[in-house]
Amino acid sequence: MEPLITLVAVTALLLLAGRLGVTRLHGRPVAALRGGLAAMFVLTGVAHFVGMREELVAMVPSVLPAPGLLVTLSGIAELLGAAGLLWSPSARLAAGGLSLLLLAVFPANVHLASGGDVPWYDELGPRTVTQIIFLAATLTVLIKHRRAAGEPGLSARVPLAR
Repeated sequence: MEPLITLVAVTALLLLAGRLGVTRLHGRPVAALRGGLAAMFVLTGVAHFVGMREELVAMVPSVLPAPGLLVTLSGIAELLGAAGLLWSPSARLAAGGLSLLLLAVFPANVHLASGGDVPWYDELGPRTVTQIIFLAATLTVLIKHRRAAGEPGLSARVPLAR
């Protein structure tokens, strides 16, 4: 729940800062979203090393090898992605990589939710909705940066060969 609160709160604060005249944020909602995502991924990335490491290792499905290593690698990826979101030239790559990471770690969320007695927010339904929100946010950044670079969006039509 804390990552979702962080994403929403930081994005809202940055949107407000833009409305109050912070030039780099004024009229740039995607920049505010990038900041919110970066804060969220710093929070979750740090948790891979301190505070929640044991819980995260336990979330890794038993069919996967080296759960500790996987948690370390995903934590590093989250921290690098957070940094990448804050620099415009790398934001598209960071958003794409974080989108793939969210998809890759979803089985750990399913594994956690199927483990029995979990708080309501860790049950599969709420956990899935939260992951969809995170994925929608990273994909929004990816698509907006692709369009800004003059590349077609994900929904661009590709002409059929004759």
